[in-house]
Amino acid sequence: MIAVLLIMNDSGNNKYLLTPGPLTTSLTTKQAMLRDWGSRDADFIAITRRIQDELLTIAGVGDSHAAVPVQGSGTFGVEATLGTLIAPGQRTLVLENGAYGQRIVTILERIGREVSVLHWPEDQQVDPAALDKALGEDPAIAHVVVVHCETTTGILNDMVAIGRVTQAHKRRLIIDGMSAFGAIPIDGESVPFDALIASSNKCFEGVPGMAFALIAREWLELAEGNAHSVSLDLYEQWRGLEANGQWRFTPPTHVLAAFDQALKEHGEEGGVAARHARYSANRDILVQGMRELGFETLLPDMVQAPIIVTFLMPDHPRFDFSCFYDHMSARGFVIYPGKLARADSFRIGCIGALGAVEMRQAVAAAKATLETMDIEDLAPLPTNQNDSLNRMGTQ
Repeated sequence: MIAVLLIMNDSGNNKYLLTPGPLTTSLTTKQAMLRDWGSRDADFIAITRRIQDELLTIAGVGDSHAAVPVQGSGTFGVEATLGTLIAPGQRTLVLENGAYGQRIVTILERIGREVSVLHWPEDQQVDPAALDKALGEDPAIAHVVVVHCETTTGILNDMVAIGRVTQAHKRRLIIDGMSAFGAIPIDGESVPFDALIASSNKCFEGVPGMAFALIAREWLELAEGNAHSVSLDLYEQWRGLEANGQWRFTPPTHVLAAFDQALKEHGEEGGVAARHARYSANRDILVQGMRELGFETLLPDMVQAPIIVTFLMPDHPRFDFSCFYDHMSARGFVIYPGKLARADSFRIGCIGALGAVEMRQAVAAAKATLETMDIEDLAPLPTNQNDSLNRMGTQ
């Protein structure tokens, strides 16, 4: 039994979410949801338009692209974008190095689109040279889809190189920027993307409930009738918003209001560069502190994005992740299970309305949790001591 006093933090929570989303939001973002909005009111229509304009500005694409929002989680946005833009009979190449790339493959297969896959291990970046070879060998490939930051591990793929190769072969590029856009620099000039998908509750620090795609207008104009779904048809959503600024179906009004406030705070902080700097500092504090406690990171530092960090499960008989998770939560920090196929792991996020103080507190909570679990050193115990613990039933 743990007796821990939880004190309301500055964000209005009694727990910090060290997860890839939902995540900790500012108190002012939460307060933006305290008003009810009519979906056809001029003020709400203005919120939607302001969000669309700001996203296009952040992405550096301006009038060449359209920002199309859709109700639901990030995966709703991914499926809506793929189903709307990729016509039946067109072949798509997915660059996959984690669970979210695998999910893209599953979506394409489920909706009946032709798909090819280039696969890499979860701890390796996508190789642009392999992409170059694949596109050169298969002229039937019309589109390339890749995850910018693969949240399975926290690995960052090289969008500039991937964009350069895709453009050289005159294929269309779709980027799942869910866990990157807003904090990892990307723009339409350095990465000539045709569609970029993200959501409200990641690096922009809004609340869950809305995804969006930034789509090249000339491609979107050709997408009429492609969609496999009525509610996930981004072409029709775009046409409706262009006509009168209204969503086709009931919009998540409070989510939009919170996102509007979150985008304002994103700009006031200093935009992508400032958010990248804060998240990078969070990552560095977390990685250094956890390594000092004996935890091992999956990825080398050079490919570790400042979004979420994967730690390998310690090989210690007293370490139990469920117990570690519960004690961390009781101390005010919610972490995330691992998603690796080949190794036991867990993940700790670096994003949200958090800074250096909170990350140091998280490391201190991990240290206190290990002490509670009677673990002084995470190194495996000697064989004879392990055998003794097994016989005592304490493993």
